[in-house]
Formats: sequence, structure tokens, C-alpha cells
Amino acid sequence: MKRLTTLAISTALTLGVAGLASAQDQAGPMADPHATQNPAIKSPKDMTQAPLAKGHNSFTKAQARGRIRKAGYANVTDLTLDADGLWQAHATRDGQTVNVALDYKGNVAAQ
Repeated sequence: MKRLTTLAISTALTLGVAGLASAQDQAGPMADPHATQNPAIKSPKDMTQAPLAKGHNSFTKAQARGRIRKAGYANVTDLTLDADGLWQAHATRDGQTVNVALDYKGNVAAQ
């Protein structure tokens, strides 16, 4: 009986590990370096390259301020969420004060 139990456990573990490896091969964008990136999430290096998109913005005020700073802006003030879902603020970059906005995708642009 012990031998049968040991054999059953060993088989289950072997199948489980094989199944996990197979699942990782088919896990989607995180497993495939050639997969397209989720368009709703931008890395800081991509934040100033795309046009701003209107839509429901789920960034908190603190997150919006942080994203704008990561995009190279300083002294972020008067940060407000407008009716189009864009976080709007005044900030400085290269010594000049500009109006800046952040969309729901994480894109940042001076306006």
C-alpha cells in the first residue's frame, strides 16, 4: 500500500510540474518577449511619445503627479482631473513653466 501511495504521489508531482511548464509556455504576454504590450500601460520612457487619449482615468492624484515627474517635469502644481479624464497641471521643464497633461494610458504631454 505504501508503494502504491508513493507511486501515486510521484506521478501526480511529475504531471503537475509538466503541466506547469506547459502553462508557462502559453502564459501570454509576460512569457513571450515578442508579444505586444498592453496599450493601457506605458513605461516611463514611452510616456511622452503618444498623443493623449480621452477616457476614464484610474490614476490617483499621487500616481498622476509621480508619472508626470517621471516624464521629466518638476514642480507639478494645480493638478486636477478634467471632464475628459486627463490629469492637468502646471509644471516646469528645462527652466520653463508649461501646462502638462496625463491620460489614462500614462502618456504625458505639454500643452
